[in-house]
Amino acid sequence: MLHHIVSSLGRTPSFYTATLAPQAAEALAAEHAERGRTPIVIIDEAHLLDTAQLEAVRMLTNHDMDSGSPFATLLVGQPTLRQRLKLGVLAALDQRIGMRCTLAGMPREDTGNYITHHLRLAGRDDTLFSDDAITVIHNASRGYPRAVNNLAVLALTAAFARKQALVDEKAARAAVTENTGE
Repeated sequence: MLHHIVSSLGRTPSFYTATLAPQAAEALAAEHAERGRTPIVIIDEAHLLDTAQLEAVRMLTNHDMDSGSPFATLLVGQPTLRQRLKLGVLAALDQRIGMRCTLAGMPREDTGNYITHHLRLAGRDDTLFSDDAITVIHNASRGYPRAVNNLAVLALTAAFARKQALVDEKAARAAVTENTGE
């Protein structure tokens, strides 16, 4: 990760790990100082980072004894990231986080609109999901878009297998069962 940051800012990364974190922090600070732009380091799937990688992120943020930061860091990940940051070994990183944002699932009505929107993008304007099916999908997915997508596709497949033109509650429940393995 640090190697990539240094490389992307046009520098040759240090071979030694101990000097790589300060080099990455300096390269980010130089970008800020020289160009007047605030670099943003975005780490997606941050919940998959191990403790050493999260410690490297902390070292990046340890610029000028916390008097300021010449860059911003976004850690994007699943809810388990928040739980991991609460561990004692990551307390220093957790204390440096200035803002936290959690995306909640969509309300039931938005889940229905979301499915309808995606069906329209696919060229379908007719009703393909019953209200009961949408309710089952919403409840099982808790309104999270990726889970809604997965369950809707499985429900479409279940309805197709039954030679049904409409995804009904039974097809949606079959999708939930298929998805959870229960």
